[in-house]
Amino acid sequence: MNTAPRMKKLALLTLVVSISVAAPGVKAQSVAKSVSNLLPGATKTQAPAPSSADDPLGRGTPSGTVLGFLQTAQAGDYRTAANYLQMSAARRQSQGPEVSEKLKALMDGAFVGSLRHLSTNPEGNPEDAPDQQNIGIFSNGDPDVAVILVRVNDPNSGKIWLFSSETLGKVPELYDNLESHQFENKLPQSLVRNVLLGMPLWQWLALLAAIPVALAIGWALVLFLAIPRRLYLKFRHRPNLHSYSRMSRPLLLSFSAFAHRVMIGYVGLPLLPRLYYFRAVWVLISVGFFWFLLRLTSLTMQRLRIHAISAGRIGTGTLMVLGERLLTAVVVTIAVLSTLGILGFNLTTVLAGLGIGGIAIAFAAQKTLENLFGGISVLADEVIRVGDYCRFGDRTGTVEDISLRSTRVRTDARTELSIPNGALATMNIENFARRDKIFFNPALAIRCETTADQLRYLLAEVRRMLYEHPKVESDSANIRFANFDNSALRLEINSYVLTRDANEFAAIREDLLMRIMDIVAKSGSGFAFPSQTLYFSRDSGVNKEKAAAAEQQVQQWRDQQKLPFPDFAPADKAAFRDSIVYPRPESAVAKDQKTG
Repeated sequence: MNTAPRMKKLALLTLVVSISVAAPGVKAQSVAKSVSNLLPGATKTQAPAPSSADDPLGRGTPSGTVLGFLQTAQAGDYRTAANYLQMSAARRQSQGPEVSEKLKALMDGAFVGSLRHLSTNPEGNPEDAPDQQNIGIFSNGDPDVAVILVRVNDPNSGKIWLFSSETLGKVPELYDNLESHQFENKLPQSLVRNVLLGMPLWQWLALLAAIPVALAIGWALVLFLAIPRRLYLKFRHRPNLHSYSRMSRPLLLSFSAFAHRVMIGYVGLPLLPRLYYFRAVWVLISVGFFWFLLRLTSLTMQRLRIHAISAGRIGTGTLMVLGERLLTAVVVTIAVLSTLGILGFNLTTVLAGLGIGGIAIAFAAQKTLENLFGGISVLADEVIRVGDYCRFGDRTGTVEDISLRSTRVRTDARTELSIPNGALATMNIENFARRDKIFFNPALAIRCETTADQLRYLLAEVRRMLYEHPKVESDSANIRFANFDNSALRLEINSYVLTRDANEFAAIREDLLMRIMDIVAKSGSGFAFPSQTLYFSRDSGVNKEKAAAAEQQVQQWRDQQKLPFPDFAPADKAAFRDSIVYPRPESAVAKDQKTG
């Protein structure tokens, strides 16, 4: 049995079903038709009904119907324009061109509505009745007449939108009323009959004549707005830096365009040229507004940067440069999107594309963005500034530059160290340039054979020297006998030198150490060094009398059960308290306490 044809049919069927599952937009009818055509012996299915998307006149949406009618009628092809009207075929053939011409005149002279808000959805606006769309009114009679589109099923084009027969029934009467009030009857007929790009010549002349008038009105408004600023500067006795002149040009553009729009509103442009004119005017107003916003942003950030640098916040000044660039990019992006929206583009698709593109860029440039935000945080917090001497981990150096990606440091070895800002934001940084004073903490090793009185002299003289030195903070300066080392007596100095400069600190430290050397030498002692000393003498060894007395005292503690190990009894400790006189009676501090 030959199974090859059956397997081939089964493979084709599986492929078609897989495509239909993977592409949910493909209709079941098209899939069924593909299957039936692929399988031999199957009957041919009937061709599907035409779709409104294939309509050559663009009548698949309310917006396409209205704009298509206006463009066709403006070109003078009223016979084709009749295809946008809900009429029988015979009536469209005989009366269609005449009704189209009158409807075009009404749309130009009496239509009240917004062509920008016409639905681009084949189903129309869901807020209106099904298969019906109210796009505006004809304000040329009493009462106003609604302009209605209806959705019909055309045998050749599918479901399309047409001007309803109800609206067309009111067209002749409204047209007669419109003609009886035409302003064009008072003008030379040569300016009325001659048409350029769908507009009579007199309207083109009106557009051109309104330009200098609009410029004059815009300039007057700019000067009027400058009066409060000049009065404020004069009252505060501040100079006029002519910064307002940079702001006047964008304002002049916006004010002049708006004034031109108001004047042309009385001219009565045809509906389609009016749409194009309004778009152009609003683009100019938008350009002027965002141009003004860019100038205002630049001027504001420049003043903030100068104020920050004059106050010593160099990092904030650098951050202002970055902020100005980011704000400029944001303003330009909003301006472009606003212009596209005015020109009629669908911003939903644009914004969706920007969102997807932004996510892709964020994933691709993750490290770059990390360094960018790290640089912003470093500049905003002012952890470091250009010129600061800092410790970064186990490296020290002077900050030379802070950019958006990395920070460059000149190390003590004169090499250049580049640290990514992302790592810098999480690093422990020790900024030596932020010190208000520098810690002076040397440890002195004195010879072990130094006597107690020698040590007292040494401590007193060093302490006095620290108090007397003008570059040492006297309130916190002290020197103490800290410990017995293996081969020395250890003294510790804790004090602060009143300077922030490292070179000056090195000079002051040198002076202090030299003075300490003189005091040690004057005390008769000296500095100890790691060494071993051997003494050759004929001593008698341990003092047997004192040793016997010590042993007798310990035995007495045992007999009385008062051996002070691991500690004295609580009653004995209470008796000991305050039994030693401190400071010593010979101390100058003790004498002051007695007199006090």
